Amino acid sequence: DIPLLDVRAEVEFEKGAFPNSVNMPILNDEQRHLVGTCYKETGPEAAFDLGEELVTPFKEERISAWKNHAQENPSGYVYCFRGGSRSQITQSLLKEAGVDYPLVAGGYKAMRQFLIEELERVPDLPIIMIGGRTASGKTHLLKHFTRHVDLEGIANHRGSTFGALVDPQPTPINFENEVAIEFLKLRQSGSLAGQNQQQQPIFIEEEGRHIGRLSLPSGMHDAMVDRFPVVELETPMEDRVRICVDDYVTDMFPLFVSAEINGDLDLAHEKFREAHLNSLGRIKKRVQNYEEVNSQLIKGLDLFQRSNGIDVSGFSDFTKSMLQYYDKMYDYQMDQRKGEVLFRGDSKSIIEW
Repeated sequence: DIPLLDVRAEVEFEKGAFPNSVNMPILNDEQRHLVGTCYKETGPEAAFDLGEELVTPFKEERISAWKNHAQENPSGYVYCFRGGSRSQITQSLLKEAGVDYPLVAGGYKAMRQFLIEELERVPDLPIIMIGGRTASGKTHLLKHFTRHVDLEGIANHRGSTFGALVDPQPTPINFENEVAIEFLKLRQSGSLAGQNQQQQPIFIEEEGRHIGRLSLPSGMHDAMVDRFPVVELETPMEDRVRICVDDYVTDMFPLFVSAEINGDLDLAHEKFREAHLNSLGRIKKRVQNYEEVNSQLIKGLDLFQRSNGIDVSGFSDFTKSMLQYYDKMYDYQMDQRKGEVLFRGDSKSIIEW
């Protein structure tokens, strides 16, 4: 949770960074490209001189921004890619402006490597998966437990074909970084609390290899299939239909509304319809009676729009059809799973267990 001042170029930051990091580059993308070309063609001294020349017109502006950030975040650190000249120059300029600000030794590269190693340690943690069929309420149950990691929350995706949210998913690197940090926090809190706390389970949701367009780290997914024990959440079909409609319609549609200028309801309905029809279309070849299922979805969308986003009853038939589709996939997933099933029951009985 330590604030980080990232002075790499925008293109580097967008590819991957860390939670609580703010990008205030010493060289922007174009300047970085020019300095890099100069380094390759004429060497480090010429590249350093060019960098200084390019930065000079914006020097005071950048120092002011860095200083404000440092004063607002006195416990923070500055970093560049390797902990080299960019962060060292930033640190030096801040010192001249009266601010002592530490830098991260080794920079982004060292922190990224550390988090990769943390991900490799995840299979050795005392993890218990919450399993169950689609729309069983696994995410709701997961959040009941203090020691949990919400992989779908970090991925900004509900996990199914229809799980994409309005805001984009993080980059693969940012996803891995945040997952590693969440597990690291739990591991460290357990160590500080003592041996008993360290052995307390960490709960995660059972996932496939992918959450939207993001892939789980291979070691973690392999452990999900081969090693991690599971508690199986059992939920009646009628409750699953309700949960599914709540999650994918009632709770999701307001996100589409808030994304539109002035909350344009008609445009939100149009994009909501397009998103759901496109999602169903992506699995067209795998859905039996696709045309019938597509008609069920259109029926639900039409009634929902005519009622100004109030009446969700039209989604019932479509939801049942999709849950039956996902049940077949889950049956296959259960056949592949090798970890021990510790308990089966509804949400209340699992919490009591």
